[in-house]
Amino acid sequence: MSVRRRVLGNLRAVLAPVAAGMGVMAAAAAVLVPTLAGGPGDGAVGGGAGRASSPVVTHGAYGPGSASARSPAAGCTPENAAESLRPSSEDGPAVARIKERGQLVVGVDQNTYRWGYRDPATGKLAGFDIDLARAIAADILGPDAKVVFKAVPTDQRIPALRKRRVDMVVRTMTINCARKKLVAFSTSYFQGGQQVLAPKTSAVKAFDDSLRGKRVCTAAGSTGEAELAARPHGAKVLTVPNQLDCLVRLQLGQADAVVTDNALAAAQAAQDPAVELKGRPFTNEPYGVAMNEADTDLVRRVNKVLDDYRAGGASDGPWMRAYRKWLKADLPDISGPPSPEYSD
Repeated sequence: MSVRRRVLGNLRAVLAPVAAGMGVMAAAAAVLVPTLAGGPGDGAVGGGAGRASSPVVTHGAYGPGSASARSPAAGCTPENAAESLRPSSEDGPAVARIKERGQLVVGVDQNTYRWGYRDPATGKLAGFDIDLARAIAADILGPDAKVVFKAVPTDQRIPALRKRRVDMVVRTMTINCARKKLVAFSTSYFQGGQQVLAPKTSAVKAFDDSLRGKRVCTAAGSTGEAELAARPHGAKVLTVPNQLDCLVRLQLGQADAVVTDNALAAAQAAQDPAVELKGRPFTNEPYGVAMNEADTDLVRRVNKVLDDYRAGGASDGPWMRAYRKWLKADLPDISGPPSPEYSD
């Protein structure tokens, strides 16, 4: 059996439980509800870290409560984009609402290996982002916290928050100025960068003119899409709902390369030994927990959880334990969590 066929079989093994289990999952005090589909008026926001040329959907596409003068993006630059509100354990309206409901509703990915995916061996959601979401829920609701996980496509993360379909999104979401016009972010919990993924035998070398004439895949609404819009390098850009779709397109010969965060690309390379990362990261991609822009008390509470999660630095805190469990095999050169930056 060829490597390509074997890997496609493995991918089907990963994705089959997802398709079969799209209803309610009660295991481990968590519930998985069906993927949020875009409705009328839903859209996507791209944008590299504050690039002026980054495409941004008109604010009205997200309904009432669109961007205004109070937007935290005022004064945002690529240098300070990762700043957030100082942590606090005090309850405010958003935290009280979650406690009254008795469950935390979190938008996640369910098909990104190592980050947020359905483990075919257990049928449960697992990954670095899933562990973080559970830690946030436990801090707000206690050790037996109920978490409702909603699978959210890349381009529906912001609409899901603005329409309050979820309390937060924990889904490898880059903090940048374009997005901060529409939602609020925690401090950064991981630092990545855009990079190219391509077959090992490919003539593609990096995010450069070796992409000319190639079919390059990226997720709609991602920072990769924004970078390709700004600098296509002569490539033909193909967009899909989720990054894993790009790996499948690559394996089927429908794409020549993928542009995505290096953290996600490394996970895809772990699934397919025929592909590899090309060149070096060419953007700054700090991941944050995203929330509705009105929920400032929840932002401060999540930042308090992240402070606790980073405890121990590069030694043996919760963040490092999660890193060693999920990411170290594919991203071995990370010495510790990113340091928080505050705006107040």
